[in-house]
Amino acid sequence: EFRPRPPPRVAPADSRTSGSEPSRLAMAAAALRAQLNALLANMFTTGMVDEQFQQLQSLQEDGGSASGFVAEVATLFIDDADRIIADIAALLDQPVVDFDKVDAHVHQLKGSSSSVGAQKVKLACMHFRQFYEAKSKEGCLMALALVRSEFCDVRNKFQTMMQLEQQIAACGPK
Repeated sequence: EFRPRPPPRVAPADSRTSGSEPSRLAMAAAALRAQLNALLANMFTTGMVDEQFQQLQSLQEDGGSASGFVAEVATLFIDDADRIIADIAALLDQPVVDFDKVDAHVHQLKGSSSSVGAQKVKLACMHFRQFYEAKSKEGCLMALALVRSEFCDVRNKFQTMMQLEQQIAACGPK
């Protein structure tokens, strides 16, 4: 079960630095961190991401991976999933659908989603299976719409997460 991290403690402003640029940056960074923590908590509580995503975050936070590791993995996932979804759509647009190729692409997307912890995309891919196994073009088109919708949601959240992380980094060290 996901437990949101408490917001980082920001030392009270020293009277000698009160109103100075560093304390304003520290306050801005703390506010941005609070937004980021709220976003991440929402992603977990809604089931958008799972413990695999939390594992990636832990690797970065524990120093086992470089800063920006999660953002890099998320970016690779977004690019990969965009391409795969376009490929599936192109296959389903053919007069005669090659359901084996659809299967291979959905399987690839499921694996990619699973590795980054994009749980709702992974579940939508699992739902897709019944339609390509039944060789139902209409069912596959409906399942693709769900996959695309779940992907767009997680992509938007990942992009917001990365923007917040960049803004926090621009405020200086923790």
